Amino acid sequence: MKHSALDIAQQLIKFPSITPVDGGAQDYLKSLLKPLGFEIYDLPFEGRDSYRVQNFFARYGKDGPHLCFAGHTDVVPPGDEAAWSVPPFEGTVRDGRLIGRGASDMKGQIAAFVAAVRDYLQDGYKKGSISLLITGDEEKDSINGTACVLEWMKENGHGPDVCLVGEPSNPDYMGQEIKIGRRGSLTGYLTVKGKQGHVAYPDRADNPLTRLVKYLDTLKETIFDKGSAFFPPTNLEITTIDVGNSASNVVPAEGRAVFNLRFSDRWTIEALETKIRFILDGISPAYELRFNRGAHSFITTPGEWTGLVADAVAIHTGVRPTMTTSGGTSDARFVASYCPVVEFGMVNKSIHQVDEYCKLADLEQCTAIYHEILKRYFV
Repeated sequence: MKHSALDIAQQLIKFPSITPVDGGAQDYLKSLLKPLGFEIYDLPFEGRDSYRVQNFFARYGKDGPHLCFAGHTDVVPPGDEAAWSVPPFEGTVRDGRLIGRGASDMKGQIAAFVAAVRDYLQDGYKKGSISLLITGDEEKDSINGTACVLEWMKENGHGPDVCLVGEPSNPDYMGQEIKIGRRGSLTGYLTVKGKQGHVAYPDRADNPLTRLVKYLDTLKETIFDKGSAFFPPTNLEITTIDVGNSASNVVPAEGRAVFNLRFSDRWTIEALETKIRFILDGISPAYELRFNRGAHSFITTPGEWTGLVADAVAIHTGVRPTMTTSGGTSDARFVASYCPVVEFGMVNKSIHQVDEYCKLADLEQCTAIYHEILKRYFV
């Protein structure tokens, strides 16, 4: 039976695959790919101070060139299910939309690619290899997922020549953007200690919040760079300030804050950490700071692969997409070390929200674009 992208997406949504639970989503995909002639490799990984993750790699063909589609079947929790207008794991179609957790991030894109590959192969296989790298851990730790599968692929002779990641890349409408890179992410955990005391006797206390506020204000006002050809300027946001003080007449013993930087290719993580410590030391060395290194920035230099994807998008949308690096991190950051990678999918306006959805017309258009990419790549 020939399933449409909508049929596949609806079925995928019905699996409540909240990270790291798979719930049957990947077995369903494998059941569609095996009859098409794909060789399937089950690749669960665990350890590295994280949970066990179900992944698989599927390849059609043995020769080059090799195009890989990377995607994730895991989704974020639905939140308050009573706030949804429909059950989040039913894949309801209403008013020209497919509603459900994962509809646009990113079960819809996986469904579109599987449908596009099936149609392409039925049109007549020409040459090369098509593969799918599917992980169940993109929305959370991202430790035992795509990075581990890519390492396995390299060690076992499955390295791709190019990669298409099916993240929803368009902010507002189809054809608006393709992602050719992503900003880096660095989180800082800042602690300032003082001496607790009565507010009426400030000479007997040491208020850490005075220094904490000055540290944060200086960091926020710092211009780290002015961006580059494909990256916006590095930006720092303060995400939380915690004191734990329930009394208005007590000077607290310490204050804590967390900040995150999304940084351009003007910086490495190491250089940015050094810069931040230099700024803080210029105020006072009386602080504690640790970092969580989220991701390095990366860029796929515009060229043949990015141009091919942009051409396919333009043909089916009538819009020439802008090549951007905006948005959060994605698993493309792991792929970038192995081959040129581009992200393209549907509209991301409703991702992670109540009543997440994709338009049926967008799903159909995305399938056509993926089919066009396959035709153009394997000429």
